[in-house]
Amino acid sequence: MALRALDNTLPAAVEERPKKVAKVVVAAAVPAASPGSGQKKKKNDENMAPKATAAAGEQAVEYIPSEELEAVTNPKAKAAGLVAGLDSTDWVEVCDTLNDARRLAIHHSALLNPILEKVVLAIVKTMKSPRSAVLKTSIMACTDIFNSFGNILSSVSNESFDKLLLQLLLKASQDKKFVCEEAEKAMRAMAASMPPLPLLKKLKAYVRHANLRVRAKAAVAIAHCASRMDIEAMKEFGMSALLKVAADLLNDRLPEAREAARSVVGSVHAAFAKEAAANEEDGPTAAASWENLCSLSLPPISAQAVAKIASSSSQ
Repeated sequence: MALRALDNTLPAAVEERPKKVAKVVVAAAVPAASPGSGQKKKKNDENMAPKATAAAGEQAVEYIPSEELEAVTNPKAKAAGLVAGLDSTDWVEVCDTLNDARRLAIHHSALLNPILEKVVLAIVKTMKSPRSAVLKTSIMACTDIFNSFGNILSSVSNESFDKLLLQLLLKASQDKKFVCEEAEKAMRAMAASMPPLPLLKKLKAYVRHANLRVRAKAAVAIAHCASRMDIEAMKEFGMSALLKVAADLLNDRLPEAREAARSVVGSVHAAFAKEAAANEEDGPTAAASWENLCSLSLPPISAQAVAKIASSSSQ
């Protein structure tokens, strides 16, 4: 069979692909402003100042230390408009009013005292603000109020103080470092200025709080209170009750709470030993009395743990 010459074969018809046509985007023509239209020609963006944002505004807020706050020029007028200013929808005005409250607390506490209940409730409201500047300034106001008034419970109701204490514990438990540090500072001022016994009664409720960090911050404040109490104040609260609070915190998951619990045990034992020395009890008798108190107040395992802490702290 004769082979067909390859030169005479025609290639099979191949369908040619359509060529891509480049798309041309025509920019929409911007109508030029006519002289009589009243429209202004927009300037180039690079020649325009950036618009102020909320974050920039918060950075512009100045956090004034307490020692740099000066007296108010017209304190009576400032005191009269304090509650309304704290309730303002303008957060910058709220920050300014909070600083006025701080000035009044430091320099004109007699004018602030009659309205302290309303001011505390207004500050509690500002402590729930999403604005970091408002939040920090409100906590700074708490510190100044504690330092100026001491026993704040003599000027405000239990309900108002309970709301304030809860917010401080929550803010001290936050992840934001600057908020946490400021709240811890306020709580130290609270523990140092208030009588320890009524404050301890308030803090006791938070020993079993669901939030781990709240428990730990409450434990630290309890330790501060216990370190300032004498044996009579401890007896009024209840020696057994105080040891139970410490025993509960010794098993807490956070080291901060456990360390505070050991501090409480040390304070209780030191007060107990001081009374024993005043009664001229010898060492073995005082030790036996302490072990007896622990065994009567706590379960066996907890009593052993508390007794061990006390013996190590006395050495």
